[in-house]
Amino acid sequence: MMNIPFITVEGPIGVGKTSLSKAIADYYQFHLLKEIVEENPFLGKFYADIEEWSFQTEMFFLCNRYKQLEDIDKKYLQAGKSVVADYHIYKNLIFAKRTLKNEQYDKYLKIYDILTDGMPKPNIIIYLSASLDTLLSRIAKRGREIEHQIDPSYLQQLTEDYEIAMTQWEKENPSIPIIRFNGDTLDFVQNKQDLTYIFNTLNQYLQKGVTIDEFTRKI
Repeated sequence: MMNIPFITVEGPIGVGKTSLSKAIADYYQFHLLKEIVEENPFLGKFYADIEEWSFQTEMFFLCNRYKQLEDIDKKYLQAGKSVVADYHIYKNLIFAKRTLKNEQYDKYLKIYDILTDGMPKPNIIIYLSASLDTLLSRIAKRGREIEHQIDPSYLQQLTEDYEIAMTQWEKENPSIPIIRFNGDTLDFVQNKQDLTYIFNTLNQYLQKGVTIDEFTRKI
């Protein structure tokens, strides 16, 4: 198998990004990068009152994800060591565009552009999608108290935003493949055959031979 330094797993809340990222890291012996979620001191307030706490919440996530990417770029990617992350920093724009007021979003976008300038792009994006019922069921199963306040209508809007954003990303970055999996029909946590199917699909992309030189493209 050739070396893909950077794979990211994306999708809406509760779709299984972290579970799949862990499985990929274990199977391929990649370094695992996990996003900071529960450590965000504003997140609980955000779910209770999105309009009031959205800017603080999004800025916290942006700064922490920037620092995480900066660290793995220096420690792993520049050394040619493979990484799988359970998020792509591009997701910040999906959430911010949904929750911030126009004036706030314009300021946020300027900061985002500054912080992500020169940050590494993934070689492959794995995009997990699922229906609202599946997302709500999985969120309930994992039992994060902070997520009990999530409004189903917000979650539904988010899934639609993800579809739009992934399609746009694909058009703007044709050299970076997006592998799509449907979480309604695949349960890679409970079903080993589903996980094997995902690995077999991913192997087809890994074997195409993306090189370290090609990886050096930056955001």
